[in-house]
Amino acid sequence: MQRGRKPFFTPEGKVALAFLKMYTGLSAPKLMEALNGNIHYQIFCGIRICPESQLTNYKLIDNILLELSKKLKIQEQQKVLADAWKPYMKNLETVYTDASCYESLLRFPTDVKLLWECVERAYKVMCGISSQLGEHRLRTKFNDIEKANQAYRKQRKHTHKQTRKMTMRLLALLGKILGEIRRQLRIHPDEGLVSDKQLDMLETVTRVYRQQKNHFKSDDSRESIPNRIVSVSKPYIRPIVRGKEAKTVEFGAKCNNILIDGISFIEKLSFNAFNEGTRLKHCVSLSEKLTEVPVKKIGGDQSYSGNGNRTFCNKRKIETSFTQKGRTGKNGIKNATRRELARVRATAMEGSFGTQKEHYGLRKIAARIKSTEIMLIFFGIHTANVVHLARRESVQAALAA
Repeated sequence: MQRGRKPFFTPEGKVALAFLKMYTGLSAPKLMEALNGNIHYQIFCGIRICPESQLTNYKLIDNILLELSKKLKIQEQQKVLADAWKPYMKNLETVYTDASCYESLLRFPTDVKLLWECVERAYKVMCGISSQLGEHRLRTKFNDIEKANQAYRKQRKHTHKQTRKMTMRLLALLGKILGEIRRQLRIHPDEGLVSDKQLDMLETVTRVYRQQKNHFKSDDSRESIPNRIVSVSKPYIRPIVRGKEAKTVEFGAKCNNILIDGISFIEKLSFNAFNEGTRLKHCVSLSEKLTEVPVKKIGGDQSYSGNGNRTFCNKRKIETSFTQKGRTGKNGIKNATRRELARVRATAMEGSFGTQKEHYGLRKIAARIKSTEIMLIFFGIHTANVVHLARRESVQAALAA
């Protein structure tokens, strides 16, 4: 018995569409337009679009990406890809590893910006509740603080005193609004005054209020706030301190990757900061699981060169790129191997990160929910792998001819 209409895209076609989106870097409306007019894109996705009845609803692409994001299991899918790519890969016993941050598309979250966004959202909910109940809304200084906030934003530089004053006013207003909302919900629990989405947003705003209030009381700009929220619309984003010269803090997913013969695989992906130096054993395990070849050489920067990792590599007789401790040894061959591993890691790993971010949509990831952002990172990394393998095979075919 047939259940509903047959889907236009097959499961393979949906995966191909995700690869195509990251390869072209187009938005859903632009990709729909390109799909209607490009026969090669249609063949790649396993579909045929009649010129008289072209696709018009670009939400179809968004729905497919959302469906894939809910079903994505990174390590299982990577094993399938590795098995398919293994005949085209060499030097499987050499692995390189490094971590990078794939930033989300959001504005830089200062305390004043974040608090004002919370005030706007909470005030809108409070006004909606008053309108439903037919009551006058609570008197607040929202209009006055809105004008003060506009004047504050127009200033190019702010003194510490101005910032403290603006933050104090915003915290007082936000606390008053949240108190009124809680009072109305307590008095009318069965009225359905707010939706589930609004309840989730109010919970996030309340957490921001508590964090910022405690931070304001401490008056320490360098204070570390556990699980700090930097975006109301993306509460899962955390500040990742990278210590780079141009950008000390990044906001997005931190990803520890391994590189096998120029092909990247995700070892660990998290929106919380973690120490990649503790992941070397997992990198070796993942490489051997994907390739079924024992690791003999591994390259990593100094964050991986802890005593535990050195002991592990010595027991497994794995050559590393770590700088030798103590006096320089007389074995020039091993030192040359270390230098070569360090050189290739610095060029190949950093080059792979740069290629993914510049050409496959991972510089600033425009996603609304956590699962979709993870899915875009996954397909962006492996789209770069597919293109790299295709170019390598075309060069080899040209040389053979």
